[in-house]
Amino acid sequence: AERIVFVTCCVWAIFLLALFGDSLASAPEFDPYKVLGVSRHASQAEIKKVYKRLVREWHPDKNKSPGAEDMFIKITKSYEILSNEERRSNYDRFGQMDENQNFARAPQGFRHFHDSFYFDESFFHFPRTSRDFTDSKHHLHYNQYITEVLPASFKRPYLIKITSEWCFTCIHIEPVWKDTVLELEPLGVGIGVVDIGYERQLANHLGAHRTPSILGLINGKVTFFHYAVVREHLRQFVESLLPQKLVEKVTDNSYLEFLNSWHEENKPRVLMFDVASNIPLLYKLTAFAFKDYVQFGYVDMGLTQTSKVVQRFNINTYAPTMLLFKENTDKPADVIQARGMKKQIIDEFVSNNRFLLVPRLVNQKLFDELCPVKQFHRRRKYCVLLVTGEGEQFVSVNEAFFDFASSNTKEVVRFAYVYQRQQQPLCDTLLKKEDTTPPQVVLLERRSATGRVLYRTVTDGWNGSDDDKHRLHEQLEILQRDPSYLTHDAMLPELNNEFASMFLIQWINAAYDYLSQFYFDLLYSNWREMMPVLSLIFSALFILFGTVIIQAFSESGEDKPTKQKATDPPKTAESSPGQESTSSRPPKKNFVEVTELTDITYMSNLVRLKPGHINVVLILTDASKQVLLRKFAKEVYSFSGSQTLHYSFLNVDKHSQWMDSLMESAPDARPSDCLDEEEDFTSNKSDYTGHVLALNGHKKYFCIFRPVFTGEEAECSRWSEEDAPTAGPSKASRSRSSSRQKATTLEIHHKLDRLGLWMERLMEGTLPRHYVPAWPGLDTITPQK
Repeated sequence: AERIVFVTCCVWAIFLLALFGDSLASAPEFDPYKVLGVSRHASQAEIKKVYKRLVREWHPDKNKSPGAEDMFIKITKSYEILSNEERRSNYDRFGQMDENQNFARAPQGFRHFHDSFYFDESFFHFPRTSRDFTDSKHHLHYNQYITEVLPASFKRPYLIKITSEWCFTCIHIEPVWKDTVLELEPLGVGIGVVDIGYERQLANHLGAHRTPSILGLINGKVTFFHYAVVREHLRQFVESLLPQKLVEKVTDNSYLEFLNSWHEENKPRVLMFDVASNIPLLYKLTAFAFKDYVQFGYVDMGLTQTSKVVQRFNINTYAPTMLLFKENTDKPADVIQARGMKKQIIDEFVSNNRFLLVPRLVNQKLFDELCPVKQFHRRRKYCVLLVTGEGEQFVSVNEAFFDFASSNTKEVVRFAYVYQRQQQPLCDTLLKKEDTTPPQVVLLERRSATGRVLYRTVTDGWNGSDDDKHRLHEQLEILQRDPSYLTHDAMLPELNNEFASMFLIQWINAAYDYLSQFYFDLLYSNWREMMPVLSLIFSALFILFGTVIIQAFSESGEDKPTKQKATDPPKTAESSPGQESTSSRPPKKNFVEVTELTDITYMSNLVRLKPGHINVVLILTDASKQVLLRKFAKEVYSFSGSQTLHYSFLNVDKHSQWMDSLMESAPDARPSDCLDEEEDFTSNKSDYTGHVLALNGHKKYFCIFRPVFTGEEAECSRWSEEDAPTAGPSKASRSRSSSRQKATTLEIHHKLDRLGLWMERLMEGTLPRHYVPAWPGLDTITPQK
């Protein structure tokens, strides 16, 4: 019995060692929390603060101790782990420090156990090699997807599988997935595998909530695969991701039109010859990768309708052939022929010929590639630019420039041309200094990515004669010997995109993509995935329906007071700003309606003003009425679209006591430096000309705007405190009289210069409010002097 117990314990010890030995062996060498000296619940701000302090303390350049370098590495490594929320979470859960380990310790320990103890693998259906193949080579992380895969999807499609560690259905599709990867990856299809157990953030970003799932990614758009997982179906799915008209089928009747259209599209043409009714996927993927540079055509040599074009270019029908044409459509610029076309060969062939001999500058991207910015460690590259037109009178000039460019194929010189009508800002910048007109040839060198160039215009223009060609050749030779030959400096504007589609077409395409994606999601996705979309739709409908009901009730409620006030005297449009339309649209007026605040309009424009409405009142006199009203209308015009603001003016010559009564009701509205002066000089009345009040009649408060000083010192005395005790009343009167005389020589409308800023603060609600117990009356009229 003792021997049996001993043997059993030994077997269990071996089993546990095999199961967890790999985890123990790969345990981290240090704890990042202990290295940084922070708790496991420390925030990112605390970790960053401690990291900066430790880096300064243990930097090898400052700390010469023997272990400083190792400690500095540990600190940096610890911060890399703890500053990344995903890696920090994985470390807290599994103790992992290396993101490339894919968190597979438990399976590795299980494999060690499998190597030590034999059992039939087919019983559990674990194809171990398949899972190793996909996980190790194509595993995706969130950061890798955002920085690498997503931008690359505009050059090639991606096929991504969503899986998990204990997904038995995923295990059954592994052989099909492996065969598909071996077939599509050499053709240029990107492959990715996302483990939903460890990359939950990436899975949510892709919209994948179940395993297994297969999706395609192209041009930043995700499309899910909804068919049986068969290799042929996956291949067809990848082909369906590509745009429809990437490769044009060419026959005897259409090959001339295809080749001669290089001028309109500004692209070289590639003719691919092969014996296949369907265009091979390799050609489609190549066309997608170079869609911005080259136009592709396909000739099926097995058809009788293509015999002429095959004979025309003397094509060998026993091997696939690719011909690349540029400006000369009679003779190909380059040829490639091979029985087994490889992606690397085709990519190199097209990449080396992706530009015409003399391309037209149609956008900024093409300009950047043809004429790159000068680099100090590279050889200089110059751009020879022909500024020309599109009319028939420019045809011979352009052809002469093309002939010259075809005979001068130097790597340091790139030839291009531009239409003045299409790129007017660029042409004006290059030709304005010498006041020349097209056609002109400009030699230039780019110095910065912001648009700075050095350039020089070829003397005597360009007419395409032999003398012009000889002169251009001499100046190019001088330029290559002496870079200082370029004497002019300029900042070029960004080029217009001549092939950009209209905004309406872009909007229609985006709407079509969204609706098609919504249809497929509704057709194939489960309700859990569709709940956010349905919730958004029903929320929008509820808000719209509720808005209509509230507006209907508010309009019916506003109609009742108007019927009750039918007996009131009619008001003119000038004196009834409270009866504005309740429409939320801004008024279609090119003027500001300002009414006078009198004893007749006082109740409707202030005391009985609707809740939430504000009356902006300008204080003026008879002398300053015209000047201040024009300035006031100009300053508040941009705010006249608001339905809650009304504009009035108050003439203090008619109602001189109203402002004094208002200020007495709200003592805090007076400036502090004017209160002392008011006690000493009560006989002198304050001048409120140019003041603006924002009156809220319902809540009984107002905001005040004090005018900009223009030389008139009526509102506050500018005497110093030393002169005030010694100055008598007669001296004060004389000083104020001279001050007013001086103000008449200045422009009084400058008092409202800062009213626009004050109105902005009023709309923001940041102005101080002065409350009054009741609004003073406006019944009496001051008699005219």
